[in-house]
Amino acid sequence: MPFVCAFTGKKSSYGKQRTWRGQKIVKGGFGLKPTGITRRKFRPNLQKITAVIDGVPTIVRASTKAIKQGLVVKPLKRRDGWTRQQKAAKAG
Repeated sequence: MPFVCAFTGKKSSYGKQRTWRGQKIVKGGFGLKPTGITRRKFRPNLQKITAVIDGVPTIVRASTKAIKQGLVVKPLKRRDGWTRQQKAAKAG
């Protein structure tokens, strides 16, 4: 499973982390100099959830933003009347 949201398409992006050293010129120093520049990843907040896709419950990765926006349709739990809904569908 790749690290990508199934609904919004959010995925990892890359950037840099900079470490600064020195005293600011305003405070009487010679200015800040970058001493360490390293590559880093920005990763989306993905959750493994069960979602209904094409009428079938499927485990997918979804970003929390997609869950909050209501893009994810979760299946009904048994306690919420899932069996009652199934009986009604079979009856007619």
